Amino acid sequence: QVQLVESGGGLVQAGGSLRLSCAASGRTFSLYAMGWFRQAPGKEREFVAAISWSVGNTYYADSVKGRFTISRNNANTVYLQMNALKPEDTAVYYCAAYLGSRWILGFRSSGQVGSWGQGTQVTVSS
Repeated sequence: QVQLVESGGGLVQAGGSLRLSCAASGRTFSLYAMGWFRQAPGKEREFVAAISWSVGNTYYADSVKGRFTISRNNANTVYLQMNALKPEDTAVYYCAAYLGSRWILGFRSSGQVGSWGQGTQVTVSS
């Protein structure tokens, strides 16, 4: 199993920035990729961004492309830098670990995620 611990959420005004972090521990040798999803009240959980663990290729939802940046370090930590935040970005953000080799075929689906973080609230005020 891979355990994920997130940090960095909070309240920010529209146009501001936040940086989320997610530290992975446990069987991290089984990581193929990591990513972020978000869930707003009354809505389904949706894909935000992902990064492949070996090569570092990045993938984004259209709604955040150009504003959010996903990155990783060599210590099993993934980051989500969020700039130009909008009220519609308000949600609980979940860190995700992809543990299967076929992750690339369906990484936008929560069904491909092997482990989840506990979630961190991001609130953007207008």
